Amino acid sequence: SLRFPQKLWKMLESGQFRSIWWSEGGKCVAINKDLFKVEVLGRKEQQVFHTQQTKSFTRQLNAYGFTKMHRNFQRSACLPEFLSEEDAVSAHSQILYYYNPSFNRAHPWLLETCKRR
Repeated sequence: SLRFPQKLWKMLESGQFRSIWWSEGGKCVAINKDLFKVEVLGRKEQQVFHTQQTKSFTRQLNAYGFTKMHRNFQRSACLPEFLSEEDAVSAHSQILYYYNPSFNRAHPWLLETCKRR
């Protein structure tokens, strides 16, 4: 069976899931937290990972050297713009970004160096 990084890679490349995708030109993994919980972790048949818990999945990411990326948004001074940005940011906060220098879409051979800590 495949190791965690290989499963994650295969999943990203499959195009079967709307809850997880390549971001930053293939340098980051983007995950829509709520959708991922239902679409991937909630699967009873054909489980991708051996867990149904977001915490366990996140622990696996961390164990393989992924770090959570934080997004910084520039905020407008005018109230209507600020409020519309606020809606966008709150929708965006459902999206988690993870980075690992050995996990890059343009360099699949680096996947071999993606080892468990």
